[in-house]
Formats: sequence, C-alpha cells, structure tokens
Amino acid sequence: MSTSKPLRGTRIVSLALNLPGPAALRRLANMGARCTKVNPPAGDPMQHYTAEGYAQLHQGIEQIGLDLKDAKGQAALHKLLAKTDILLTSFRPSALTKLGLGWKVLHKRYPQLSLVEVVGAPGPLAEIPGHDLTYQAEVDLVPGMDLPASLFADMGGALMASEAALQATLMQKTTGKGTRHEVALSSAAAWLALPRQWGMTTPKGAVSGAHAGYRLYACKNGRVAMAALEPHFAQRLCDAAGITLKHPVKDLFRPAVHRAIAAFLASQTRKQIDALAQAKDIPLMTLR
Repeated sequence: MSTSKPLRGTRIVSLALNLPGPAALRRLANMGARCTKVNPPAGDPMQHYTAEGYAQLHQGIEQIGLDLKDAKGQAALHKLLAKTDILLTSFRPSALTKLGLGWKVLHKRYPQLSLVEVVGAPGPLAEIPGHDLTYQAEVDLVPGMDLPASLFADMGGALMASEAALQATLMQKTTGKGTRHEVALSSAAAWLALPRQWGMTTPKGAVSGAHAGYRLYACKNGRVAMAALEPHFAQRLCDAAGITLKHPVKDLFRPAVHRAIAAFLASQTRKQIDALAQAKDIPLMTLR
C-alpha cells in the first residue's frame, strides 16, 4: 500500500450511512484526509448488518452522534461545516433540502465547501428508492435466481465517491471554491456491467467459459479457477495437458479442447496443479 497521503490536511464530514459512504470515507482516510462521521441518534444501520465490517471501515475515524432534525444538532453540524472542505452525504435530494443542506444553501453559506452526494440514480431519478440488488439487476448483473456474490454497486459507488472527493479537492485548490458532485450507484453498476454489455461475460464470451483457458474446472480434490486467456498462457496449459494446438486462440473455443483440459485437470490434485502453475507460469487458483 502506498504511504503517500495526497489528502493530508483535507477535512471531510460524512453524513452517509450504510455501505457506500463509509467505504468511501475509509478510502479517503487512507489517503490522509481528516474524517468525521456524523451518525443519527439510532446509529448507522450498517452496524446491525455487519459489526465487523463496520468496525473495519471506521477504524481511526472520529464518530459523533447528532440529531439533524433538532436545532442543537443542526448548530453542531454547521459549526463543523464552517471548517470542512468536503461534505459527503447519502440522502435523497429532497431529504437534504429539508435538512437545509441543499447545494444552493450550502454553497452560499460556505463557498469553500464541496458536496459529494451519493444517490441511487442520477438527476431526477435520485428520488426513486433502490438498493444494490436493484441497480445490479437493472444492468443485467443478476442473470439467474442467485443473489450477486458481492455488493458491487455499493462498492463501485464508494470508489466513484472517493474519486469525486479527489476531483473536488483539485478544483478547490485551483479555484478556491467548492463544487457539487453527484455519485449514482446505478451509474456505478452500469460501469461495472460494461464487459457484459460488450458480450465478454455472456455465454459465448471469452471470459464466460467459452474459452477453454478461462473457466472453472474440477480437479481430484477441489476446483481450479483457470485464467490462461492469453495465447502464450493457453499454449503452456495445453502443452502440460498434452494437447496439440494449430491455432492458440481459435482452438481454445473448440469443445474437444475443453474436454481434454477438463480430463487432464480432473486427474490432478490441487498440489500437483499448484506446482504446475509455478513451474510453467500459468495463471490459476486452486480452490476447495
């Protein structure tokens, strides 16, 4: 991990609850920002879903509790904002407005303050309720009846929010003024879904199992995540399996090559396959 701290001296206040906001705040703190998390009286719901994850994301981050619907809580928040560079939120725009934290009001009161708004969908769609699952489903990242393996929209949105904070910092240093940045989780999901839209991860795509060098195989005592996609890696794999290739790209899509590699790996243990990968420089991971 880099030891550089490009955001050292930058002060960030976060009102963002659940996963995307805290994940973004963690990355910003890792870059040296001084981060303060403001929780409502009931706390952040994320604590109930994963206490361990919550603790990991908030390690070293100052947390305070404020009731923003109360005059005393509002006063305490604005005392913070007067010396803050970036405010990170995850409310719907209408909720921000009700709290007196809409962009026009904030910018007039604190011209140097930037606002990074994490919302569900961009523009007027930000008022529509949704969650990670709905945003992934919208862009065809939930093709079957199984739930996604991870919260990709939330974590992708966190990356985009930290990127927005970096943009705000650069612009503030250039102009001396704060700027507003909207980060939509649906846009994060759409960005992550581009390889699927290009056909790369659909059934006939090279990285969806159609290429014999890039798929999951069974072995004697587990599984193999094979990633021999490039021709030189595929050639090494086939050499080890005793398969003659006429074309190191086209042949890897042939059913016969799939069957031959599957038969070879099924005859090997994880230990043997790991040794092969090290000796022949083949990208793979054996699994239980």
